[in-house]
Amino acid sequence: MSAVVSRVQDLGGGTPERIELGAHVPGQEQLLTPAALAFLIGLHRRFEPARQARLAARRERQRFFDAGGLPDFRADTAAIRAGDWQVAPLPAALLDRRVEITGPVDPKMVINALNSGANCFMADFEDSTAPTWGNLITGQRALKQAVAGTLEFTAPAANGTPGKHYALKPFAQQAVLMVRPRGWHLDEKHVRVDGAPMSASLFDLGLFAFHNAGALTTFDRGPYFYLPKLQSMEEAQLWNDVLDHVEQALHLTPGQIKVTVLIETLPAVFEMDEILHALRTRIAGLNCGRWDYVFSYIKTFRKHRDKVLPERGQVTMTQPFLRAYSELLIQTCHRRGAHAMGGMAAQIPISGDDAANETAMAKVRADKLREVTAGHDGTWVAHPALIPLAREIFDERMPTPNQRHVLREDVLVVQADLIKPSLGTITRAGFEGNVEVCVRYLAAWLDGNGCVPIHWLMEDAATAEIARTQLWQWLHSDGLHLDDGTQVDFALLERALIGLPSKLADRMKLPGASRINEAIGMLDRLTHADDLAEFLTLPAYARLD
Repeated sequence: MSAVVSRVQDLGGGTPERIELGAHVPGQEQLLTPAALAFLIGLHRRFEPARQARLAARRERQRFFDAGGLPDFRADTAAIRAGDWQVAPLPAALLDRRVEITGPVDPKMVINALNSGANCFMADFEDSTAPTWGNLITGQRALKQAVAGTLEFTAPAANGTPGKHYALKPFAQQAVLMVRPRGWHLDEKHVRVDGAPMSASLFDLGLFAFHNAGALTTFDRGPYFYLPKLQSMEEAQLWNDVLDHVEQALHLTPGQIKVTVLIETLPAVFEMDEILHALRTRIAGLNCGRWDYVFSYIKTFRKHRDKVLPERGQVTMTQPFLRAYSELLIQTCHRRGAHAMGGMAAQIPISGDDAANETAMAKVRADKLREVTAGHDGTWVAHPALIPLAREIFDERMPTPNQRHVLREDVLVVQADLIKPSLGTITRAGFEGNVEVCVRYLAAWLDGNGCVPIHWLMEDAATAEIARTQLWQWLHSDGLHLDDGTQVDFALLERALIGLPSKLADRMKLPGASRINEAIGMLDRLTHADDLAEFLTLPAYARLD
């Protein structure tokens, strides 16, 4: 595609600088103003070298794990873990977060989520948004209009019937808005500064903050962010430095921006105290990002034959290594005065089958009951219909706004508890299910859809990554067999891939149906590769737009 080049002044007021925008959608000039572009240039110039250093440290750490090393609590930060410090007081808007909803940033989703009755809405530029340029600009515009109170959406007409109109409820009835930018590992290929792609994290957070921080401050609503996929305290410190810079550049009160960090990588669970400490003037809590956490476990131990997990349906939060992760997070957060947020059950309501729907909802109830009983301060849902169910359970068991008084001093978690894999099996249905989820999700993602219901589970990049990395690890671990004795090998994968198009033939109205064959080819190459690709979305991003 041809580049659209804009010249803007650097933040320092020096000579004109060049920023290249590699795509264009109508109306983007209202967001990517000269002042906004200058702000983004300033973020890139100041923090890109540090980001690259952190990514290099990740690669070095993974080489240690690949050579047989194990993650553990750091000796050099023992004083932080032993110290008697707490995070800064939480703002009123974040004291009660018992039910949070998350989803992509398209206008209809933003309106429905803010109107949903949830306490908070995490608008997600990461795992549930395919980052086409159109999606990113549409999402930033939708959030800007939502903050201004002007967001409306009318669905397209169908069969001569006018489309449904969506509008925001009054501000006092809306969920508290939180925004999740993409992770440190992702570039924004459509924006190049000084010839280099900009960090997707800095683009997402920077553009949103530039346009909305002032209004949100006036409403005493932040801005508030969720920070994804951190692996170390140094990465948390980098975020803190970025947010200090943003506050200063936008004339915000120091500490005005509040964040919640998702503990969704295995290395990060050993540094939760340190992450809280690095962000202690602005952090509101930690979240059990369970699906990415399972994905990270597989990726971290990709070369460890003794750490192979069973099929993903058996890797539930009741497994000992995941229960240890959840309870340690609660204990750590509450000791420091921060919220310990629960994760998201992937089930969604099943229409037309009452028995199947009740089974699915029973799983959601059990999951939310486990969380509130353990001491979590809130939970996530992916569908508005699950909000009343989750709220009922938390209201009954948590009459206070949160449970930070539940210190869980009974919890004693050591390294072995966090790395011991769960027992289980690999069934043929589990193997073929992973193949189907990978292909269908990847096809939808390539078609611009980052959040896809498959077999009544809400699949996003995190859940698809579990399926993809499990396939790679199973296929590259000699001697694995299905529970029926069939050897797990590339012939088994080939049969599953060959049979998939006919299996999906009656569903060709599925999201991304036209890109099924492309997705099959990508999964075949990714699973055959000698090295596990770090993220599915990295090679897929090259094919997007």
